[in-house]
Amino acid sequence: MISVGIVGGSGYTAGELLRLLVHHPEVTLDFVYSTTNAGVSISKQHTDLIGDIDLAFTDTINPDVDVVFLCLGHGRSRTFLENNTFSSATKVIDLGNDFRLEDDKKFLDRDFIYGLPELQKNKIQSAQNIANPGCFATAIQLGLLPLAAAAKLTDTVHVNATTGSTGAGVMPGGTTHFSWRDNNFSSYKVFTHQHLGEINQSIQQLQNSFEAPVFFIPNRGNFSKGIYATMYTKYQGTESEAKDLYASYYKDAQFTVVSDEEIHLKQVVNTNKCILHIRKKDGMLLITSVIDNLIKGASGQAIHNMNLMFGFEERAGLELKASAF
Repeated sequence: MISVGIVGGSGYTAGELLRLLVHHPEVTLDFVYSTTNAGVSISKQHTDLIGDIDLAFTDTINPDVDVVFLCLGHGRSRTFLENNTFSSATKVIDLGNDFRLEDDKKFLDRDFIYGLPELQKNKIQSAQNIANPGCFATAIQLGLLPLAAAAKLTDTVHVNATTGSTGAGVMPGGTTHFSWRDNNFSSYKVFTHQHLGEINQSIQQLQNSFEAPVFFIPNRGNFSKGIYATMYTKYQGTESEAKDLYASYYKDAQFTVVSDEEIHLKQVVNTNKCILHIRKKDGMLLITSVIDNLIKGASGQAIHNMNLMFGFEERAGLELKASAF
């Protein structure tokens, strides 16, 4: 058994972490840090956990836990680690964007490894610190990595992806409250989204010769959870060859699968799965990718990384089933 701490415990990603960790066979939950909720019962904030957890939030940390998950707002993990010291033996998994890029991976005495298991499982297994990928970045990279690994990306990549409202976090805002989001659809950060940095970094890692742009249009959907992403680019081979390429790349992947049938969001919501679909038409390869933004795109992937780091079964705590309705 390992001891686990969570920092930033009141948000959506922390809530998903808690739902998964309380049932993980190898985990003991040590503390859940939240300065705004210190002393408050965790199940009062995350009401679905009533009967599952009897801990309260705390404003102190245990510096000797085996692993700590940082669920802070983007840009806040650096400040927290500057002001709070953990044991050199404590593994850190950051769910923010502070350490994802190569120029940011070294901080204080910690060296962060980019935590996309389908990209670099071996490095994750020996890592002390993990930078967990972004949700859009996860869905899009899983759609493109097989092409990059085979040096088959030769032209501009066009991406259109839609995320649920939980992707904006738990704090309400002008574009997240129900009366604005319901029966509505909009784009934001067109061609400039922050996840493009890590997407391009991973593509270059596999195919250094790729120099074409990735044009990404992120959208806000009027649903709570999930990401539906479509990518298309010129492709010289046949559809059958492309499907074989994807099947080969993901043959040992625990959570990423390629479907012969059209796919939809309900197949993955509340699971740690990514499902891909491949189609070619008029010289263009279309890749569709669906994930749960809070699980495969955040907390579930973080636990997958933890399992790899500690030598647990990859699927431990992540045997989740989607609902058909």
